[in-house]
Amino acid sequence: MMSKAAEIDIASVSKVYGTTTAVHAISLKIPAGSYCCFLGPSGCGKTSTLRMIAGHESISSGDVRLGNIVVTDFPPAKRGTAMMFQSYALFPHLDLIDNVAFSLKMKGVAKEERRAKALEMLKLMQMEAYATRRPAQLSGGQQQRVALARALITDPEALLLDEPLSALDPFLKIRMRAELKKLQKTLGITFVHVTHSQEEAMALADIMVIMNDGRIEQAASPREVFERPATAFVARFMGDHNVLSGRVTSNEDGIITMTAPEGQSFSVRGAGREVGEPVDFGIRTDRVRLSQSAEKGLGFNGVVSNIEYRGATVKITVIGAGSDDFTVIASNDDSAAKFLSVGDAVSLSWGLEDAILLGRISA
Repeated sequence: MMSKAAEIDIASVSKVYGTTTAVHAISLKIPAGSYCCFLGPSGCGKTSTLRMIAGHESISSGDVRLGNIVVTDFPPAKRGTAMMFQSYALFPHLDLIDNVAFSLKMKGVAKEERRAKALEMLKLMQMEAYATRRPAQLSGGQQQRVALARALITDPEALLLDEPLSALDPFLKIRMRAELKKLQKTLGITFVHVTHSQEEAMALADIMVIMNDGRIEQAASPREVFERPATAFVARFMGDHNVLSGRVTSNEDGIITMTAPEGQSFSVRGAGREVGEPVDFGIRTDRVRLSQSAEKGLGFNGVVSNIEYRGATVKITVIGAGSDDFTVIASNDDSAAKFLSVGDAVSLSWGLEDAILLGRISA
């Protein structure tokens, strides 16, 4: 249906509120026609960034380009973007057709033409049967579809979504997630979606942008973020890597040796680190093995602090090597996991290829 899509280029964009910097000179290119998810904890700057792209928030410094056009000083209606708000913001006194057609009414489009276009958008959302209803007569998922239809009626080059699934129950969330992905592929336009759910971002995004404290920690495909987190923050936030920290004690032949505060030494592939420098590395939770003894530099002895049964897997939390919550995801068939209890001593190990050297963001 709509095929025009714009690359979004965020160039050294900052947002300052009084003495507080909410977004620190971030730069990012979002490819045309991609699904981009901004992800991070509350207050990390992701919603401010989305609102600056939309024009609902002024930019303190830097520029936003949509395609080849600098839209930094354009009002929202002139940008070629449309925003769908978390609250859906539907007009309670209007039926669905008039809700969806509202922006065309503001532009002076004739009644018959705007109502026909609104019905077409409701059909796209499989909501035409409800065209004469008012928002209060709809479920949360139906209201969301109407809000999407209203945002898309202006033929935007980019659709901006602020936590669009947060108000839905878990089952509906998963269904609407699949529908959003399908809709984006059908329309071919750029979607920029803010969420604090790792699972949501992994399921939807072509490109995931992980923010922390107003800065971008990593911007990459979900697979790369999962397999190669860039920083300790990303590894911890995504929840699928353990992070161990210490200082570099040697760096030879592409292998860095790190010593943790408790005295254990660990090996990780990498270069460019000086002896004495602080260093972090990550190990995927599902790559840690329960073992009799670990190869030197590739494991440690700890104490089990918690065990959670999860059906096919067991989550075991271990204290040791300077970590209070080192996590092992073991198969439920793993005989070593079956007989563990809280308080037991345990040996953990992993392969050298499973240890990932993590970077640091300079503040």
